[in-house]
Amino acid sequence: MAGQIQAIRGMNDVLPEQIGAWQHFESCARELLAAYGYEEIRVPIVEHTELFKRAIGEHTDVVGKEMYTFTDRGGDSLTLRPEATAGIARALISNGMLRGARHKLWCIGPMFRHEAPQAGRYRQFWQVDLEAVGFPGPDVDAELIMLCARLWRLLGISGLKLELNSLGTPESRRVYRERLVEYFRGHAAQLDADSQRRLAGNPLRILDSKNPAMQELIRNAPVLTEHLDPESRAHFEQLCAMLESVGIRYEVNPRLVRGLDYYTRTVFEWITQSAVAQNAVCSGGRYDGLIAQLGGEATPAVGFAMGVERLVSLMTSGGQLPAAAVPDLYVVVAGEQAAARALQVVEQLRDARPGLRIEVNMGGGNFKAQFRRADRSGARLALILGDEELARGAVAMKPLREQSGQSECPLGQLAAGVDAALAALGPADAAPAP
Repeated sequence: MAGQIQAIRGMNDVLPEQIGAWQHFESCARELLAAYGYEEIRVPIVEHTELFKRAIGEHTDVVGKEMYTFTDRGGDSLTLRPEATAGIARALISNGMLRGARHKLWCIGPMFRHEAPQAGRYRQFWQVDLEAVGFPGPDVDAELIMLCARLWRLLGISGLKLELNSLGTPESRRVYRERLVEYFRGHAAQLDADSQRRLAGNPLRILDSKNPAMQELIRNAPVLTEHLDPESRAHFEQLCAMLESVGIRYEVNPRLVRGLDYYTRTVFEWITQSAVAQNAVCSGGRYDGLIAQLGGEATPAVGFAMGVERLVSLMTSGGQLPAAAVPDLYVVVAGEQAAARALQVVEQLRDARPGLRIEVNMGGGNFKAQFRRADRSGARLALILGDEELARGAVAMKPLREQSGQSECPLGQLAAGVDAALAALGPADAAPAP
């Protein structure tokens, strides 16, 4: 007998008992994004590898170590998307959607990175991604952060801390980069292997090192905010003032650099110290040069991505979950003739009352077993379709959450009878858990 095939490491199943939390998150996010004027866009999971090399940067960890890249049968190098921003930028260019236009877009879906799996970090992970394209800011930067803060409140998530920084323009960052390389080369003996590799290609990423032995060296490194150009400094100060005006607390973290090369000016992260999720639950920033870098016309843009698994984990740990959806009715079927007619009767009821949640007993079972299933389903009312009842042109109804007696309803008046019976039982959310 062949052995069982297991899920790929770092790629997890979302089971039915977990899906309610996901659906609640997605519903809250969809409604809020629509309220802020964002439109949904869907882009491919697979893109040409060159897109991510040009957008993210060949010296980043994402491109250098984490992408799932393969050669297809036509000989093209393709990559499972490690993030959504590059694909959305490519879609805007290739579909001719720029030409001075402004877009507020969002998407949701799986991303792929070959990282070391751990709590809150997976190799296939879901993100909600927002992009505001054609807006120079800083007002749109502030609005994005305000949107996040409102979503946390809707989801009942507390304790998140906002960290901000400005990376300046590519020109001012180039000057800072030279200072940083000079500093770290002067302390080359103290650099770990990762930092030595980053020194040549992406020295700003050294500032993001989590190696405890590196922290004192990093604390003494030159600070990026001291090398900002005047325009970037003004942009950042206006952003901070806007956040303060609506009471959003933040901390300026001069070591916050993000892991992707396309960022300019504003970068931010919402972080948590919770043990049930990784540190950052939402990260983003401004990328004014990316679209031109990919062959489009120069267009300012800003966006962020939030990790669905991490936020659902925080919701679950905080108990901020909606009640599980349960059927309104459970249909018990007794007898051969009733079994032959049951689905027909139920489909007619669905036609008459499209909003009703109805579960029909499948696979037979005696009367007692079917009522156990009905009770476990959480339904408030059982419909009993039996040979005797149908011979009289009737359907029996029995409340499952109250000690009420059984009643009958003429088959021709079933929809109205169900309405009356459910109304007598009160609102659905008042039904006790099974």
